[in-house]
Amino acid sequence: MELILQAVGSVGFPIAVAAYLLVRLEQKLEGLATSINELARAVKPR
Repeated sequence: MELILQAVGSVGFPIAVAAYLLVRLEQKLEGLATSINELARAVKPR
């Protein structure tokens, strides 16, 4: 929590929010990439 407050104080609120959202979005994109790869393997013609 203290680290977050220091980030907001030093780089500003909008940049801190953008960084937080980018980290969360990265996790979602990794999950989607995994699901897409699994789907591609499932529908691959034999």
